Amino acid sequence: MGSYTPKNILITGAAGFIASHVANRLIRSYPGYKIVVLDKLDYCSNLKNLLPSKSSPNFKFVKGDIASADLVNYLLITESIDTIMHFAAQTHVDNSFGNSLEFTKNNIYGTHVLLEACKVTGQIKRFIHVSTDEVYGETDEDAVVGNHEASQLLPTNPYSATKAGAEMLVMAYGRSYGLPVITTRGNNVYGPNQFPEKLIPKFILLAMQGKPLPIHGDGSNVRSYLYCEDVAEAFELILHKGEIGHVYNIGTKRERRVIDVAKDICRLFSIDPETNIKFVENRPFNDQRYFLDDEKLKILGWSERTQWQDGLKKTIEWYTQNPDWWGDVSGALLPHPRMLMMPGGIERLSEESEEGKSESFVSSNPRMLVPPSKASGSPRKPPYKFLIYGRTGWIGGVLGKLCEKQGIPYEYGKGRLEDRSSLLADIQNVKPTHVFNAAGLTGRPNVDWCESHKAETIRVNVAGTLTLADVCRQHGLLMMNYATGCIFEYDAKHPEGSGIGFKEEDTPNFHGSYYSKTKAMVEELLKEFDNVCTLRVRMPISSDLNNPRNFITKISRYNKVVNIPNSVTILDELIPISIEMAKRNLRGIWNFTNPGVVSHNEVLEMYKQYIDPKFTWANFTLEEQAKVIVAARSNNEMDASKLKKEFPELLPIKESLIKYVFEPNKKA
Repeated sequence: MGSYTPKNILITGAAGFIASHVANRLIRSYPGYKIVVLDKLDYCSNLKNLLPSKSSPNFKFVKGDIASADLVNYLLITESIDTIMHFAAQTHVDNSFGNSLEFTKNNIYGTHVLLEACKVTGQIKRFIHVSTDEVYGETDEDAVVGNHEASQLLPTNPYSATKAGAEMLVMAYGRSYGLPVITTRGNNVYGPNQFPEKLIPKFILLAMQGKPLPIHGDGSNVRSYLYCEDVAEAFELILHKGEIGHVYNIGTKRERRVIDVAKDICRLFSIDPETNIKFVENRPFNDQRYFLDDEKLKILGWSERTQWQDGLKKTIEWYTQNPDWWGDVSGALLPHPRMLMMPGGIERLSEESEEGKSESFVSSNPRMLVPPSKASGSPRKPPYKFLIYGRTGWIGGVLGKLCEKQGIPYEYGKGRLEDRSSLLADIQNVKPTHVFNAAGLTGRPNVDWCESHKAETIRVNVAGTLTLADVCRQHGLLMMNYATGCIFEYDAKHPEGSGIGFKEEDTPNFHGSYYSKTKAMVEELLKEFDNVCTLRVRMPISSDLNNPRNFITKISRYNKVVNIPNSVTILDELIPISIEMAKRNLRGIWNFTNPGVVSHNEVLEMYKQYIDPKFTWANFTLEEQAKVIVAARSNNEMDASKLKKEFPELLPIKESLIKYVFEPNKKA
């Protein structure tokens, strides 16, 4: 049997679990091979998995999707690829019950694109297709001989069905076009770097957190587990010694019940299995047993090296040393997770990511780039999709209407800000590019309500906002946060009428209302999040003079008003600017008001001039106002020069009032 020596290998999905171990092994062991990794960085991928290869001259990373025919063809030609090791796939059975079409798209269509590119370029000498033992379906409980490579394929769930379908395409291209294909079917793999939706890392992380380990059904299901380095060695052997047109099972005859895996992990953590294991509803269909005949691979020269206890100890040691490797994985630790297709994967967690680069670049490493995609007749995916919180709120409603007007896809979040799992579900379902937080408690009907509902105010304005910011950070998402400028009041350094406004870096000095206290508190804490853009809104006004939340509507209905100049936000002008700020990925704190100030009397004078010539009003002092309100009110001028510099077209407050509010509502 001859030995094959590749030159330029394309490994798909190699920021994922198994493929990263294979890629790192080949890059380390064969400096003469050029290894090109193609990965779209889905939720279960992580660039940190490839850190051992980061500085190697024979390594190149490309961020992209195998379903992009232009990209795949470009890579095969420009990188002179002669070998493909195709690992990229959606692999979690639970997810396939929730969104099976994504599995068809990734596992079948993606494979088909690769095969077609191989046919067109005509330069591939090896195409190694990575499949799964699940394509065989369930093995009889009393079977003493495992499924061999010629066994019938009888998949029982959407995931394994798509893998079997992909195999049929691979086989067809081998026979129809003479493509040099090899297929592998493997048992379960475990070890460092595995995304914790899978059984063993999930149980380890839950045990680390002191939480119970969920067992589907009664835990009697039997599985075989191989340590990741043993599997990487198997692929190394198949690459060099595997025969074209053959299938190789990568398996072990050592089987374990799921309940026994859980008990072994409990023992290694010195916790009682009886009290730390809980039984949950089973999957819609949960195969009782997968059992492989691995004799063919043994004849080729491979054998399992790592004993179960040794591999499990090494895996536990790695997770305890790297508990935050995957960021926030609370959604994956659920008994029945639904983690499909989070945008951006965990690229953001890698030291290799850089802000300010175009999407073609994923790292400071000059070898890691993706060419601009060629123009094609297929419809382009919209560049933005917004997830908006605050559907029933004023600003949230305006945002949705603006998105419709601008043709920006958007959805309103269904989760409550303080409920982390519901926020994770929103992000997983919507797959946004940006998140807008227009939710918050200002009080019912005003901030006085917050004085007697302090716990609720903290829960939403502080805990909820921080939770959303953290979830967004874990998923590499920018959060546009509509905050308030009602955290300042005129003082000796910023006297009323002086034209000296509070700047973004100034420390809040207004503590007269509990609402303002919570908003100042959360703003300070949000400074630790580099993915947040905080917009300080003040006394918002819009052209909708029927809206009871509109500052003009409010004061036009009061019996008496104070007369103090204040900074104001004209929503008709500034909400579109906030969308543009999101597109520019602006961050940090911004005074989100029009330049200058306007007093209550000046606003009402305009109201009388443009809307109701018969309108009259009366003033009272701050002291008189204090007698009819519970909490004090903030009055201040905010320096909008930072926003004006970024958006020179921004109008001064009085000009903006006339253009956006009073002229459109002017009575004939």
